[in-house]
Amino acid sequence: MDQIGVMSVQYVHYSLEYYLNSMKKCGLKHVDLWGGIPHYCRLDYPTAEDAKAKLGSIRNKMEELGLNVAVYTPETLSYPYSFSDPHEAVRNRTLDYFIMAMDDALVMGTNKVFLNSGCGLLDLPREESFARMVDTFKKIAEIAERKGIELVLEQLQPYESNLVLNLAYVKRVLDEVNSPALFVCVDVVAMAVAGEELKDYFEVLGTEKIKLIHFADTCHYILGDGDLPLKEYLQTLQAYDYKGVVDLEINDSIYWDDPHESIVKSVEWLKENLD
Repeated sequence: MDQIGVMSVQYVHYSLEYYLNSMKKCGLKHVDLWGGIPHYCRLDYPTAEDAKAKLGSIRNKMEELGLNVAVYTPETLSYPYSFSDPHEAVRNRTLDYFIMAMDDALVMGTNKVFLNSGCGLLDLPREESFARMVDTFKKIAEIAERKGIELVLEQLQPYESNLVLNLAYVKRVLDEVNSPALFVCVDVVAMAVAGEELKDYFEVLGTEKIKLIHFADTCHYILGDGDLPLKEYLQTLQAYDYKGVVDLEINDSIYWDDPHESIVKSVEWLKENLD
């Protein structure tokens, strides 16, 4: 249980304070802070000092509750950001935003910043979008290396993206970006949709490259409410001596009215099924 964290995105209709208190009540300590309103959005703070002051107050509150930020997840899946947009101005804006996200992460006490591919425009050749994405990732990774940041790249599902959808493409991105700052987050839901096995990620990428696990049941349901072989996944993590955070991404809109209860039930499932 010491490795379990929770992404705050499912608390999108609740305040940050509610989310933090929910974590405390559930007996968890690892925060995956999603960078969007109403929790924290970097765009609300016109200067780095303004952002630093806000993040300082957030960090103080978390420390009072015995919580820590294990990973920062800036919102980049949709407007106004894109790693692969054909317009250079959009890609540059995304790069600038990620520079701010890396600085924000360090203020919050973590060197891990979450990353996904977003989606390339579907009326353009996919390979062109992929190449632009890789070029943007290279620029972000170069800065991450200087700042001591570990970027954790997640694969997505076909309804979310046309770029990084499975292990083969994750490996391709790692190879083409070729940066010691780029690591991997395995989303078990997207993995299952792709028909893949968790052990293959460890075998192909190596344990040292996997820094985060997004853990949920089918369709990002409460643990035990879907059809995924979650016990098998836990056994695989144990077999490969995975030391990182197992991040609960219970993120279906059916839980948005009562996200606390969705985490309570998931924590109960974990306590019953962990060795």
